[in-house]
Amino acid sequence: MNEAAALATVFDVLTLHHLAVREELTLRERILHLLGELHDVQELERLRLSSIDSVEADRDLFDALANEPRLMPHLHLSLQHGDDLILKRMKRRHTRADAIRFCNDVRRLRPDVAFGADIIAGFPTETEEAFARSLDLIDECGLTQLHVFPFSPRPGTPAARMPQLDRALIKERAGRLRERGDVALRAHLGAEVGARRRVLTERGGIGHTEQFLTVKLAAPLAPGAILDLEMTGHDGRRLLAA
Repeated sequence: MNEAAALATVFDVLTLHHLAVREELTLRERILHLLGELHDVQELERLRLSSIDSVEADRDLFDALANEPRLMPHLHLSLQHGDDLILKRMKRRHTRADAIRFCNDVRRLRPDVAFGADIIAGFPTETEEAFARSLDLIDECGLTQLHVFPFSPRPGTPAARMPQLDRALIKERAGRLRERGDVALRAHLGAEVGARRRVLTERGGIGHTEQFLTVKLAAPLAPGAILDLEMTGHDGRRLLAA
């Protein structure tokens, strides 16, 4: 693999939580620092931002998403829940409306953007109505790639001292979130069939599109290449390429 290919592979995923050169740097400063450092490194064809807290987003982030073509149209959001009271008890800084507004604002700038998210099922005091708001948030934010976590108390934390839900109920709700997420992912994959996408090849005969969808390649290829491929189908989890 040549140097450019290696750089493309290494830098395809950049996590904002690990970009600060000083602890007190804001999200804006981290993004500007990163883009400034990488501006002259033309070998880096893909930059991917992940683990974003929507309340940290400002005009600089939106400008970068709109104007830096190397920033991929995929964001993974730290949402955690869809109910405002549960978010408050989690000590999250955003509200349900903040999350929906952020997704809509980004989608206006990058209509092809795809969103993933972390969501917790079964946080203490979660009612069925509160849980339903997490389910609904999947559609309201247009989420297609979910990381679902059943709540598990950590000793010594405030959440561990709250009234706990039955473990069977937590497992059942996590399963329902995953099912809803699977439906959204299959719909997204289906909409991609027939399109041509730029795919970064990786080991094991797979690759990733700019939206971070996994692609099963027709034959194993050397990792680190970016190829224009037709999406011929999907298996419910991955796209299939010609």
